[in-house]
Amino acid sequence: MRHFPRTARRRMVSAALAATMAVGVSTIPSAYADDLKDKQHKIQKDIKSAQSDLHASSRSMQRATAKLAAARDQLAGAQVALAAAEGKAADAAVRDAQMQVELDEATAALEQAQTDLALGRGLMNEQQEQVTATVTDFYQQGDPQLLAFASLLDSQTPADLTRQNELRDGIVDREARVYQELQAAKVLLKMREQQVEDAKEAVALKRQAAADHLVVMQSLEAEAAAAKASVVSLVGARATAQRAAVRAKRADEAALADLEQEEAKISDMLRRRALAALRAQRAKQRDQGPASPGNSGGFLDSPVGGTLSSPYGYRTHPIYGYWGLHDGQDWAAGCGQPLYAGADGRVVSSYSSTVYGRRLVIDHGAVSGVGLATIYNHATSYTVGVGARVTRGQVIGYVGDSGWSTGCHLHFTVMANGSTVDPRNWL
Repeated sequence: MRHFPRTARRRMVSAALAATMAVGVSTIPSAYADDLKDKQHKIQKDIKSAQSDLHASSRSMQRATAKLAAARDQLAGAQVALAAAEGKAADAAVRDAQMQVELDEATAALEQAQTDLALGRGLMNEQQEQVTATVTDFYQQGDPQLLAFASLLDSQTPADLTRQNELRDGIVDREARVYQELQAAKVLLKMREQQVEDAKEAVALKRQAAADHLVVMQSLEAEAAAAKASVVSLVGARATAQRAAVRAKRADEAALADLEQEEAKISDMLRRRALAALRAQRAKQRDQGPASPGNSGGFLDSPVGGTLSSPYGYRTHPIYGYWGLHDGQDWAAGCGQPLYAGADGRVVSSYSSTVYGRRLVIDHGAVSGVGLATIYNHATSYTVGVGARVTRGQVIGYVGDSGWSTGCHLHFTVMANGSTVDPRNWL
């Protein structure tokens, strides 16, 4: 697959889009258009800040960070579980105290019912003795009503008759009350006997509930103890993961320091080559006459058939948190996909970097008044070496994930006079 220059095509498309936008914008109020632009800029800024380069850190740092994040999440979950278990145990302890009070009250009610039963039995015994005495009197003296009737026959005057009736009624009423009191005592005794049985049943139920709750309490206490042990264990795991992350971070910082030295050497080399190329271009122009000013946009063809996943620009480092420059573009592509030369040039460097993996630097000479170079990173391999001439669209290597990489992709860098620039201005 060969890539050809797309400058003319892109200019035509850009012109058509510009014309369309001009017609559309002309119908929109200026204030509303400004508001839309502000919202667009904000959205673009949010998207840019949300994106991160794929070579954020070494694999060891990524693993350590993942373990640390997992340990933190697990610890947070374990702490929630511990709080819940302790809460359940505390609620169960409160309920246990309430059940003990209820059991004590039921026991006291049983004791009172038993006391009342004993009193009732004593009262019934007294009533029984009175009835027994009355029955005995009946046998010894005769029925009071019969005696009263006999006395009526012996009455001499109406006054005697009245007195005899009153005497009979008094005796009968007294004996009736004795019988009634005995019956009432028996009924009350049965009620108290039932109260005792009910109280015994209530005490038994409370004791069984307390025994069942004790099992629950023991289970909840065991659950809380296990949750606490889990928290203690995860605290240790988090500390271990944190120490591993610190060690990995220090190793990454050392690798980044080495990378800065590598980049300084490449930048210095490209600056010198750019200066030489510009001097040669000026000499050629003196001999051939001035050339028309160049245009950087669209000069380079796409370096790979993939999707732009992270643009050039400043952002917060996703792992280390510092504000720094992502000095190129990340293109998401499958491992083994071909890499293409963006323009004619010469390979001036090819080596392996701890951070960028397998790298290839191509010098394209003087373009639009600057010395232009492109750098390919993370490749699985390259098909050209130092000193080789390449042509636009030539396959120069294959996508990989060497170096610091979370997946197969191309980190593509454009250098102008030895300094990185946004590749979008050249593609």
